[in-house]
Amino acid sequence: MAFADLHTHTLASDGTRPPADNVRLAAEAGLAAVAITDHDTVGGLREAMEAGLKYGIAVVPGVEISTVHAGQDIHVLGYWIDDTDPQFLARLAELREVRNRRNEMIVNKLQELGLSVTMDDVLESLRASKKEGDTVGRPHIADALVRKGYVSSMAEAFDRYLAKGAAAYVNPPRITPQQAVEWILEAGGAPVLAHPGLYGQDELIPLLAEVGLVGLEAFHSDHTPEQEAHYEVLAAEHGLLVTAGSDYHGERGGVVFHAPIGARRVAADVVDRLFERRGMRS
Repeated sequence: MAFADLHTHTLASDGTRPPADNVRLAAEAGLAAVAITDHDTVGGLREAMEAGLKYGIAVVPGVEISTVHAGQDIHVLGYWIDDTDPQFLARLAELREVRNRRNEMIVNKLQELGLSVTMDDVLESLRASKKEGDTVGRPHIADALVRKGYVSSMAEAFDRYLAKGAAAYVNPPRITPQQAVEWILEAGGAPVLAHPGLYGQDELIPLLAEVGLVGLEAFHSDHTPEQEAHYEVLAAEHGLLVTAGSDYHGERGGVVFHAPIGARRVAADVVDRLFERRGMRS
């Protein structure tokens, strides 16, 4: 049977590898398909698609959109989106501006806590790898905290400062998950709720299904086996496809962030079923 990993990140957002590397690793893992789903950007898709031809593996164009519901970060994956759609690209640019403001707010809070960290410190190691349209996120701030010796690891940075409820956590207003679903559909894509087990907000699932959600990422590196079984059942109840993703972000300090590519996989025919259920551009 052929398999796909439908959730990976690259240097275009907060991954550590170029898009072509993700595709190569997916091929080496024996996958038939891999999705590139960077946060609020499609900047890595062209390189990944070219690499797909080189390595003989299908690359699913995707994105992971950041939203907020009831004070909780909610991520919505979009597959088969038209990454040339001007309206969609403008919307993603707006989301990146919100993300940039959030980064500045976090750095300000860190400074208030007595940590000598600036946005220049955060961007220092990224200047050679980032290009216009890429995103900067909390893992990059965590990297700066490690480099400056305030924490010993990425995990400690998130636990002490960056995770929800931690000392420097901020969550500015963003779009709703419903809006993200609508945007993805309008860009010709298929919207899927990412790692629902991390939210504790299952009541969102029928609400999003009503506005066009087509799938649940039941199989995710941070889900327990019980959660995976639970979301398989919920997907069936609401007529949603079941997807799987490693949420690979590369390696930091020799540690793979989330899990290696292919650690969570789904039958490759789900890729075709997502394509069949994509929205139509208006």
